[in-house]
Amino acid sequence: MVSFTPGELEIMRVLWDHGPLNPIQMQERFPRPIHNATLRSVLVVLLKKGHVERHKVGRSYVYQARTPRQNTFQKMVRRIGEIFCGGSPTTLIAQIIKSEKLSKDDILELQRIIGQEAEEQIAEQVTGNPPRQKGKRP
Repeated sequence: MVSFTPGELEIMRVLWDHGPLNPIQMQERFPRPIHNATLRSVLVVLLKKGHVERHKVGRSYVYQARTPRQNTFQKMVRRIGEIFCGGSPTTLIAQIIKSEKLSKDDILELQRIIGQEAEEQIAEQVTGNPPRQKGKRP
């Protein structure tokens, strides 16, 4: 199970958004002020957990995310669904829709996604091809 503290997720997001960085570059891109020692401490934890890797460039280390953003997102959403919705994706999605103020465009986009998923499932049934992996578009 992918597990991150909120601080670890902030660092992972910087790495996912910007690619390989050294600690000074991370501090410059961090969403809030962070002490260098704190950043380095969390990086060591992420390194030990296997979520990041590092290599030496000149006199500093450059860190890169090893754990893909999409995998992390899918596992965290699935976990939230298990905890709050008994594992039901329908209940989870319904709760998100009910708790957020969706624009007309948001609703149209959700309808488009649902329609596309339905078409793909029908096509898979007709052709007999195995279902594609969720989250991976051709």
